[in-house]
This record gives sequence, structure tokens and C-alpha cells, in this order.
Amino acid sequence: MIELEGLPELVDPVMICAFEGWNDAGDAASSAVGHLDREWKGEVFASLDAEDYYDFQVNRPTVTLHGGVRKVTWPTTQLSAVRIADADGKGNPRDLVLVRGIEPSMRWRSFCNEILGFAHELGVELVVLLGALLGDTPHTRPVPVTGVTSDPELAVSMDLEETRYEGPTGIVGILQEACTHAGVPTASLWAAVPHYVSQPPNPKATLALLNRLDDLIGVRIPLGELPEDARAWQVGVDQLAAEDTEVAEYVQTLEEARDTAELPEASGEAIAREFERYLRRRDPGAGPYLRDLSGPQPLTEREEPRAPEEHDGDGEDGGGTDTAEGAGEPEEDGAGKDSGTDGDDGDTAAAEGPEHSDGSEGSDGADRSAGEDASEESDADAGDDDGKRPGRDDDGKRPGGDGDGEAGGKD
Repeated sequence: MIELEGLPELVDPVMICAFEGWNDAGDAASSAVGHLDREWKGEVFASLDAEDYYDFQVNRPTVTLHGGVRKVTWPTTQLSAVRIADADGKGNPRDLVLVRGIEPSMRWRSFCNEILGFAHELGVELVVLLGALLGDTPHTRPVPVTGVTSDPELAVSMDLEETRYEGPTGIVGILQEACTHAGVPTASLWAAVPHYVSQPPNPKATLALLNRLDDLIGVRIPLGELPEDARAWQVGVDQLAAEDTEVAEYVQTLEEARDTAELPEASGEAIAREFERYLRRRDPGAGPYLRDLSGPQPLTEREEPRAPEEHDGDGEDGGGTDTAEGAGEPEEDGAGKDSGTDGDDGDTAAAEGPEHSDGSEGSDGADRSAGEDASEESDADAGDDDGKRPGRDDDGKRPGGDGDGEAGGKD
């Protein structure tokens, strides 16, 4: 049964859910939703009936005093709405539906159906579930956050991993599958919390979840004091670890394993993602950045080298792809040495022969080529069988005569 206090009319809503309990190591996920609720002053519009889903011997109610009056607070799940006045940097608003509660003790399918009922009625376009788990990760490194989905198309469009997990699951996993079967786009973000310091709160993991959520939904999230809290948390854990030699050695082992495993990531997609977030925070209205840098670029110029007259003469080697035709014709300014030093053009140096591998004969070769250019094409039969001299392309000109080398050696 739902207690409804005025269902709001929302604009392009995204539902963000987190539940205390098994899916909430260090209270990182529930704290993230709580942070959003505080920063944007969410208004509670519905709560699920505690009698239907909770065992009060497991999740006991609490008693508080307000002005001498005792008040009982029952464990439950509440839904609140927040409006972001300028979500895209262009003055367009967007709403979030925040679902925060405790993992239910019973009737999980009915629980999920109630959440889905709200999602359908509110016109929710995307459901994002937040979770945190204990892992072998050092507290001194950035918190790993994994984004997963059961929808293959959503995995591609939102740069998520398609889930392959098998084993026990919590309400986050059940709700994700329920949303997927109901046709509601759904993703979950999981932060890994160091298992040796699992006590809540963990502001560093909460901050990591919010940063990843920022990337996922494209809404700039105010972080408030979280960055400072995260730094203070890490300093405190550093001091505790330094007092125990075994813990310090264990942390060092985790650091080495983490650095070795993520060395390629540190120089690729992770840097691009962090720089993109930095640019977006400077200019909230700007679109995605650096997405094309995550994969190899098309090598169209390698397949069809440009004619020599199209080069601008910056001195780079242009003979990387025409090794057979360009052998033995060093550049007039000695730039032919580049084909021997450039890692991509190492075969060119071998084709030129030992007298050209170090560029020592470059000037003589340039004089000869200058004299040959002044002569008629009648002596071209001294080259290859088709009447062309070595080192000339289809129009009888030397590749790279002026060239900047874009067509050959570099992408």
C-alpha cells in the first residue's frame, strides 16, 4: 500500500535508487542519494508501507524526542522529487526521483512492482541503481566504480558493461532485472570499498559514485563538502594503517597489484573521462568531449598517399608507406634520416641500404637527385621495369619532395 502525498508532474525524470543493507558497503550508496536529497532539497511525495516489507525484529523502529514528545520512526522506503533548474547549462530544467530506503525483509517482487508503478506513472526515462561492495582495493587509490546493465543496447550507448554476475544478489539486482523485463532502461553503479576499512561512513566512495553518476546522466552534481570529507577520511585511514606494520604491508601489496592491473587504463579512457568532467564543470552547457580518443583513428591517408605538391614542407618523413618506390632517394635537406629513426618507418631505413641508414650520404644523394630532376625522363629506364625511376610515384615525381609526411609515417 502506498501513502501518496500529491504526485508531482516531472520533466524528463531519472529515478535514482539506493538501499541500506547488503548492497551498501560503508553506507556509500545510501549516502550518495542522501547527499542529492540534501543539496537539492528534495520533497518527499510517497513512502511504502513498512508493514508490508520489513521484519521489525531485523530492522527495528526508532524512538526520538521532539519537544518532550516521543515519536516512533518506522523503517521504510521513501520517494522524493528534486528539480534541477539548469540541468544542461542552457536553462532547461530536469527532475530526479530519489528512492532511498532499507533493503526489504520480505515480498521483494511486490516491493519492486510498487517502485515500477511509480516509474511508469511519473514517466521515468532511466532508472539508476547505486550500490557498494567490499573489495580488495587500497584506500590510497581512486575508488573503482563499475557501471553495469542487463540491456546490451544500453551497454553500448552509455558506455556500460553488460553484467555477467552469477551468485547471491540483493534488492539492487532484483530491481534491476524487474526494470529490464518491464522495458525500463536501467543501469547500476557499484563502488568498491576497501574490505579492511568497511565501517561507515566512507565519503570517498560516496564521492566516486556521485562523480560517475554525473558522467552517466549528464547533470552537474554539487559536491558540497564531500571532497574535503574524502581527503580527511583518507588521512585518518593512513594514520591508522601506519600504526600497524602488517596493515601497512598489506596496503602496499594492494597498491602494487592495482597499479599493475590499471596501468593501461591510467593513460587512456580514465584520463579522457576525468578531463571531460573537468571541462563540463567549467562549461555546463558544453557537450561531450574526447569521445573519439577512446579508439583508433581511421588511416585513410595511409591508403591513398597525397601527391608531393600537396605537402607543406615541414620536414617530416613522407615515405612510410611507399618503401619500395622511395628507397635510395633521401631528402634534399637531410630529412631522409627520419625514416630510419621513426619507429613506424624502420623498414624504410633497411630498404635504403647501409650507406643511408645513418644519413651520412644524404647530401650526395640529394645532389644526384637534383641533377637527375633536371634531365629528361629518357633515362628513366635505369629504374624499374615499368620505365619509372626508383623513388618516384605515378606522376614521376619524388614522394616527399616538399612533403610534410602526413600521408605516410604518422596517423
